[in-house]
Amino acid sequence: MKLNARNNPLLQIQYMALKTGTFEFLDGNCCWVLKLYVTRAQMGDTISGADTPTTEPKSGAGTDAARIGEVKAWLASQFEAVGKEVPDFEYTPRSIAHLHNLATVSQAKTQAANIVANDFRQKAVEFRAQAARIREILESVGLAQEGLPSNVLASVKVLANMANLLNIRDTELSSFLVAAGDISLRKTGVEEKRAKVQKESKILLDYTRKAISRLTYLKKTLAQLEDDVAPCESQSKNWEINLGVMASKERQYMQQYSNYKALLNRVGYTPEISHGVLVEMDEHRKDLEKKTKPILDTLRSYQDLPPDKALAALAIEDKKRQYAAAEKYLEDILHSALATSD
Repeated sequence: MKLNARNNPLLQIQYMALKTGTFEFLDGNCCWVLKLYVTRAQMGDTISGADTPTTEPKSGAGTDAARIGEVKAWLASQFEAVGKEVPDFEYTPRSIAHLHNLATVSQAKTQAANIVANDFRQKAVEFRAQAARIREILESVGLAQEGLPSNVLASVKVLANMANLLNIRDTELSSFLVAAGDISLRKTGVEEKRAKVQKESKILLDYTRKAISRLTYLKKTLAQLEDDVAPCESQSKNWEINLGVMASKERQYMQQYSNYKALLNRVGYTPEISHGVLVEMDEHRKDLEKKTKPILDTLRSYQDLPPDKALAALAIEDKKRQYAAAEKYLEDILHSALATSD
């Protein structure tokens, strides 16, 4: 029996069997050719490196021999089907295992394909017998195909093609109506799915447009930021320079503040003197100025009198005593204020 793609679809794969060789199944005129590319020297290296000799029981040896026989028979049948001979190669446990599995699967698939083919043949025989009976019935009632007009034959063919297209078993009107209803339901479902897909596509299109607009805006922003890099870098450098200058000024001002604070501590300056005491002393000064102003005015009036040395001398001595008394009073007040603050 020849193996083709319809009988055994398993042969459509490429099977890598060994490390040093391949088993390929290729299509050639609807037949599958088994090619084995294995060298005897390489197979010997594989056996010596991977399969170490072990002592196995007699039952295991018998099983291996049976599997080798099955593999050889299967390979012979496959190559005989395409008119070629099985190439010589050395059998190893690994290659035998792979080939035995492949043969088992291939035989199972072939057997299943044969069963399906026999079933189809039986159905074909039944259909031919049924067609013969229907032909006899039509001939008996005068409706043979040869006696029908051409337009009737054309209508019958159209009806049969329509039945095959609608996948119905007969040409009854009810069957056509049911099939048409099924197609209408399918059409409605397809239209609903189409409307749903169109709605989703519109939403996705809107999202895509928004994303493109956002991407364009981001690109413009990025370009603007890249253009602003150089000015910002120069400005940041200026800020760094100014920051250094300000830091040095801060250190200078802090040093001056420390110096002034030490100086004030040395001279005994306190916050109380700078506020309440100084204000009070200023008020006393203003009071003394008010008291000494009449005396000064009197002295100035004496300057307009005719010169009289004796009276002038007496008046001058009197005013000097008053002025000295006022200065002493002012000094006493100042000393008392300072003593109170200390």
